[in-house]
Amino acid sequence: MKVPTLAMFSKPSEMATAPSIEKAALRSDRFRLEREADWQRLDAILLKLEKGRLRKLPDEDVLALPALYRMAASSLSVARETSLDAATLTYLETLVQRAWFQVYGPRQGLFAWFRKFLGGQLSRSIQAIWLDICIALFVMVAGAITGWLLVAQDTEWYYRLVPGQFADTRVPGASREVLLESLKVEDSASGLSAFAAQLFTNNAGVSILAFALGFAFGIPSLMLLIHNMAVLGAMLWLYNSQGLTWEFAAWLSVHGTTELFAILLAGAAGMHIGRKMAFPGQRSIIAAAAESGQRAAQVMIGVVLMLVFAALLEAFPRQLAGTEARAIIGIFMLLFWMAYFFGFGRSKKGAAQ
Repeated sequence: MKVPTLAMFSKPSEMATAPSIEKAALRSDRFRLEREADWQRLDAILLKLEKGRLRKLPDEDVLALPALYRMAASSLSVARETSLDAATLTYLETLVQRAWFQVYGPRQGLFAWFRKFLGGQLSRSIQAIWLDICIALFVMVAGAITGWLLVAQDTEWYYRLVPGQFADTRVPGASREVLLESLKVEDSASGLSAFAAQLFTNNAGVSILAFALGFAFGIPSLMLLIHNMAVLGAMLWLYNSQGLTWEFAAWLSVHGTTELFAILLAGAAGMHIGRKMAFPGQRSIIAAAAESGQRAAQVMIGVVLMLVFAALLEAFPRQLAGTEARAIIGIFMLLFWMAYFFGFGRSKKGAAQ
């Protein structure tokens, strides 16, 4: 008795497709065989690169990598157009993705980039905008002096300059005891973490605004720095009027040397972009803005890190430490930032200003 087969139950149309399937499979095999040697060579090169064995690669393999990548990408395109088998498509897609990462992808991970950034890249970016830092520093000092002189001449200026949330009991005419109460040491750190988050949000807003306004040739950034420092000048006058200059300076310095330094850098970064746009030199305005923007963006990353640190200092050591300890911490932080930014990772000679 004859054993039935699948072909006996198939429709004529299904039987007619069998040669087409065999032909497609043959075409796929031929396509793979013609190029498989190059694919395998590319795969072997990628394996060594992925394992960090670049030094063990022969020079000819390193030079051949871009060409092999383009060949694999071309093979993938042909495979998709001719609807080759799924296994070949999957293999080529994986191979091309791996090759693209090695040819065009980033050369380092986030941790490696962050280590390089803190290991000198940030310092060099800050050193490159030294002129803008000097201008911003001059403006900030002038703003503080202006605030002091305005309030010394007319105390009504105090209410115009100092926001309500800062004034509270710290107003002209307040007694020495009331002002000392505002500088008191807290008994515990309970609730200070929320205070730190609030301070970071406020300081970050000021810094980002000072940076963002730099596109208008830096003029709005200068005005913002003057206004914020005038507030500080007004409060310095208030505490000085009751003989509390040292206590207030110590209370402020524990976080202020970090916070004010960060605001200084943010304003300088904004002015750097504006200055380069106003005076692009031999380059176009767009090219000058792009170069200065990249440098300023690196500075702003450092500013954000500083503000996080300043918020922690403001919420904890300032609230829990005494006057002498506050002053010591503030002076130490000032010396630390100056040594890190201007003594570490020195810029190469001839760096762009």
